[in-house]
Amino acid sequence: MKPWERPPQRRRYLGAAAAAFGLVATLLAAGPAAATPDPGDAPHKERVTKSQQSEARAAIENGDIPGVDQVVHSDNVSHLTNIPKQDLKGVNSDLAFQGTYAFAGNYDGFVIYDISRPKSPKIVSQVLCPGSQNDVSVSGDLLFLSTDSSCSDNSCTSTTQPATEKSSWEGMKVFDISDKRNPRYVAAVETSCGSHTHTLVPERKDVYIYVSSYAPSATFPDCQPPHDGISVIKVPRKAPEKAAVIDFPVLFPDGGNPGGPTNPGVSQTTGCHDLTTFPKLKLAAGACMGDGVLLDIADPAKPRVIDRVEDNVNFAFWHSATFNERGTKVVFTDELGGGVAATCNTEVGQDRGADGIYDIVGKGDKRKLVFRSYYKIPRHQADTENCVAHNGSLIPAKGRDIMVQAWYQGGVSVWDFTDSDKPKEIGYFERGPLSSDTLITGGSWSAYYYNGYIYSNDIDKGFDVLKIHDRRTDSAASVRLRELNAQTQPDYR
Repeated sequence: MKPWERPPQRRRYLGAAAAAFGLVATLLAAGPAAATPDPGDAPHKERVTKSQQSEARAAIENGDIPGVDQVVHSDNVSHLTNIPKQDLKGVNSDLAFQGTYAFAGNYDGFVIYDISRPKSPKIVSQVLCPGSQNDVSVSGDLLFLSTDSSCSDNSCTSTTQPATEKSSWEGMKVFDISDKRNPRYVAAVETSCGSHTHTLVPERKDVYIYVSSYAPSATFPDCQPPHDGISVIKVPRKAPEKAAVIDFPVLFPDGGNPGGPTNPGVSQTTGCHDLTTFPKLKLAAGACMGDGVLLDIADPAKPRVIDRVEDNVNFAFWHSATFNERGTKVVFTDELGGGVAATCNTEVGQDRGADGIYDIVGKGDKRKLVFRSYYKIPRHQADTENCVAHNGSLIPAKGRDIMVQAWYQGGVSVWDFTDSDKPKEIGYFERGPLSSDTLITGGSWSAYYYNGYIYSNDIDKGFDVLKIHDRRTDSAASVRLRELNAQTQPDYR
C-alpha cells in the first residue's frame, strides 16, 4: 500500500472548519523537517547590536521607515484585505492560481483560497503535509508540491530523518485537486537532493517538471556530488501515479561557478535554485547559485544550455528568473544573505542583493545574455528587517515591462524596466519591522499579479490582496488568465 493510499482515517486533510486544538496536536506530532537553506530560506531570529537597535528606533521616530507592523503604501496602491494564517502556522511560501482560486504554499502544507471576490477571499481547504519549502504549482486537476527536507517516508505524516540515512525521502508530491474542498494525495517521486523548487512545462497529455535542488554531500546516499543539473519528471495527466524521473540533464559539465575562495562571497554552483520556463518561446532561464543560464526547451524532456553568465562582483546567490513579455529580457534575482539578512541598507548598497536585468541578443543557439543594470528598492529598511530580492511576476501592461516583486520585509515593489538601463519603482506596499530590537524573518515571500490584482503570501502575516491604480499598468486589467504559475511564463499576448 502506497502512503497516499492509506485508509481515510490516516489522511491529514483539514477542511476550513477544522478544530484548532486537534490541528495543533497533529502539528506537534508531525512538525516540518529542517529546511535546506538558500542559504537561509528558513525561519530566523537574532538580536542585533544596541547601535542597530538605536538606529532602527530613530528611523521609526524620524519617519524614515514605518513603525513596527505599521502598513504603508504608495498612493497608487491599495491594500484591500489581509487573511491571517489560520490552521497552518508554518512559514508561508509560494503561490499559484487557477480560475477563481489561489493556492498558497506553507511549510506545513498548503491552503486553497476562493478569490472570486478578491476583496474578501475565503479559505476553501487547508491540507496538512509538512515539508519545506512546499513550493506549489498547479496544472489542470493536479497540484505539485516540493519537499526539500529529509523525511522518514513520503507520506504527509512523516517525521524528520537525517539525509545520511538511505531510507530517507525528499522530492515531489502530487495531489488531485478536482475537488478543491478535498484534495487527494495521489503520487510521490523521489528526486536527487530533494526538491527545493520546481517548474512546469505543461503539455496536453503530460506535465514535465524541472526540479531544482542543490547542496550535495558525500555523506548523503541520495544526494551525491557532483550535482550539476536538474531532475526532469514526466507526469501523465490521466495516470499521475505513474509519475517518474526520466532524466537528469547536466547543465554544468565543467562544474559551474567554483565559488570561494576563487570567487569570494559567491555561492558554488552545485545545482539550481529555480528555473522559469517560457513554453511559447521554447525557452527557460535558470538561476543556479553561482550561474545564470538560458536554455532551449524545444524538447521539454531534454533542456539544453544556450548561454551562461556569472557576476562575481555583485551577485552572491542566483535565486530566480523572470522573462519580459516578449522574451527579449530576463530579470535574475540575487538572494544575498539567503533571505534572513538585512541587506536593504546603505552599508550593502544598491548593487548587491538586487535584480540583474539582462537583454537577450542574437538568434537561435547564438543568443546571449547581456547585462544592462541592477534594480533594488529605493526605500531604506532597518537592520532588524530581512530584505532582499525575491519572488515576483510580470504585470502585463501594454507596451511596457513592469514587474511586481516580493522583498521580504522590504514589502512588495512594483517597478518598470522598459528601459533596461534605467529601472525605477512606480509603486509599493510594505509593513514596518516585526521588531525594532530583533531581526525576525518575515515579510512577503511571493507577490504576483493575477487577473487585475496583486496577491502576496507573507511569511508571518498571511495572505494579502493589493490593487494598483496607475496609467502605466491599467492596460493589464484586460488580461485574463485561466491559470498562473509564475515560474511557467504565460503568453500574455
